[in-house]
Amino acid sequence: MLPMKRIPIVSAVGLSLAVALLSQPARAEAQPAQTDAAEADAQDSFHDHRDADIVVTAPMRTSRLDTLSGVAVLKAEELTAALRSSIGDTLQHTPGVTSTSFGPTASRPVLRGLQGERVRLLTNGIGSIDVSNTSADHAAVVNPLLAERIEVLRGPQSLLYGSSAIGGVVNVIDGRIPNRIPDEAVHLSALASYASAAQERSLSAAGDVPLGGGWVVHGDASYFKSDDMRIGGYALTPDLRAEALATSLLPVDPLDPVSDVDFAANAALRGTLPNTASRTWSAAGGLAYINDNGSIGVAYSHFDSLYGVPLRFATQLDQVQEAPRLLQKQDRIDARAEVRPQGSLIDAVTFRFGFADYSHAEIDPEGIVGTTFLNKGMEARLELKQAKHGGWSGVTGAQFVRRDFDVIGDEAFLPRNSTGQFGLFTMQQLDTGSLRFEAGARWEHAQLDSKPLPAQPQFITGSRRYDAWSGALGASLELAPEWRLGINLSRTERAPAGEELFANGPHAGTSAFEIGDPDLAKENAWSVEAILRGKGPGYSFELSAYHTWFGNFIFERRTGATTDGLPVFQISQSDARLYGFEAEAKVTLARFGGWTLEADGLADYVHATIAGHGPAPRIPPLRMLGGLALESTHFDLRGEVEHVTAQNRVAPLETVTPAYTMVNAELAWRPWGNARPLSLVLSANNLFDVNARRHASFLKDYAPLSGRDIRISARLDI
Repeated sequence: MLPMKRIPIVSAVGLSLAVALLSQPARAEAQPAQTDAAEADAQDSFHDHRDADIVVTAPMRTSRLDTLSGVAVLKAEELTAALRSSIGDTLQHTPGVTSTSFGPTASRPVLRGLQGERVRLLTNGIGSIDVSNTSADHAAVVNPLLAERIEVLRGPQSLLYGSSAIGGVVNVIDGRIPNRIPDEAVHLSALASYASAAQERSLSAAGDVPLGGGWVVHGDASYFKSDDMRIGGYALTPDLRAEALATSLLPVDPLDPVSDVDFAANAALRGTLPNTASRTWSAAGGLAYINDNGSIGVAYSHFDSLYGVPLRFATQLDQVQEAPRLLQKQDRIDARAEVRPQGSLIDAVTFRFGFADYSHAEIDPEGIVGTTFLNKGMEARLELKQAKHGGWSGVTGAQFVRRDFDVIGDEAFLPRNSTGQFGLFTMQQLDTGSLRFEAGARWEHAQLDSKPLPAQPQFITGSRRYDAWSGALGASLELAPEWRLGINLSRTERAPAGEELFANGPHAGTSAFEIGDPDLAKENAWSVEAILRGKGPGYSFELSAYHTWFGNFIFERRTGATTDGLPVFQISQSDARLYGFEAEAKVTLARFGGWTLEADGLADYVHATIAGHGPAPRIPPLRMLGGLALESTHFDLRGEVEHVTAQNRVAPLETVTPAYTMVNAELAWRPWGNARPLSLVLSANNLFDVNARRHASFLKDYAPLSGRDIRISARLDI
């Protein structure tokens, strides 16, 4: 593991903020001012569920109606029903979002058809500091069980969190560093769930205790366990089943390492997806000091998970069949400080910091560790929020990211490498009433170093440096009260990641031989997006359409060759074009006897083409979802139908994915009514046991989605 370099500027800024804050007197008897310029502005008390119309991940407190890019917000009530074991599956019904579906645990979000390095996963505004961007089989260390709120940003605003957020940002907001003093002696929230498809059991709890004098202590823990996931049909697609059966009729070579594979059994496997069981636990503690002038706090968390990667069944004699399990651990420290000088120039100064020591081991069925991934990383953000003058407001800041990464073992497909990034950004807004304008810019310097060991001659040694420049302009016009039309134009650049530059070797988790390109140029893109949003008595509507022209688009190209029994994927570059839309609407149909009948729907679509190669790989097809809901003070009843069309626009050597339709139902009960300290949710997902596959998944032909799943969840908030 490479040594972590000291960052004296970051430390000095954090210390200066702390000294400035703690030098101010606390008002112990008064309710403290809300403390985080982004997060706490959206929360009036612990028992108030955060308003979905306020976007706290945006650089400034912003209404969804006013944002100039696609935004989605899931609050605690919605999360009770939506929560799954992975962040990708938790967001599966969010417009413009699908998931990699690499089994029930390692499922990362796909935003507008973009995944991996182009999507940033954040925890309270700081990166997840794991290796989930490295490969689809690596689960993200982001725990949705403890989320108070999850926000998704798509479009130019997300670039304030790094050039690697060119596809978007997913921010999981929890309360590990308290930002308010509870009104009660102990504030407690808890969530428990059971799901039948994988005998899934989970329990999580979090608590905040005021210690007096402005001090608050926080603690939380979670536990999750599941068995192998039940599926609605065969594990393999019909074509792969036929291939496996044909192979089983061939004579086998007793010296061949795959000669003991029962190809006929592979073809016949149905009902259960092997090697998908998992066990995860986490624990954390935090401490914060809060007064009218700001806050300062720190938190420590530990994450521990053991999960299986769905078996990629061999269907030919020359294929390698592996079923690794991943033992994943992370120790993390987070800090946050904020000062509100209440001056005429600066409204708030906010500093965030995260450091994590991450590792995971890939374990074969005999219990032998084949490959170990080690990652130490840190991220720091300093934001200066301007005092509002008339209709002008803005935020300016700096961001530093450092990662030291190593892969050890026989299947190390990456050399020891490090990445350092430093960025400066600003976002300015002008509100004239019916017209709102927005402009943003970001500069980022990145240095990537490859330092292989002497025994690794297959890897290059050297450094790559990039300067990435990005900017955005936008405006929105009020067409009528609560109706706005917006348009934005952005020019963005992204430096290649270490995985894209330096990879050269077999990777068991994805069953691929991955080859990078050390001569990659910066990826760049011109994007335009138009958004129409509106709401009124009993209805709401949102439509966004976007078009992006990529230069030097980085993608994995399957060559058709095999090495070490694995298909070869070569990192390549070419121009590309991507366009699509997202739409969602909700309308109240009737009110009677204390009940409200509502209908809602969403649709999204992405079209992507790589110049000289054809359709881009793993692009999700058209999706449509419609639902009817009956809501009252104590009960909610909902039914929905989701239809995903077939994906026939496929990349070379990629297979077509059939269409599917799923039917889901849900019943929610709040024994104490709308105060909602307790809510119980019973849901039936995939009622007709459909054997569905997501086109965005590397494993779609080997691992379908979950079959019929009966789920019960209980959330308590007191």
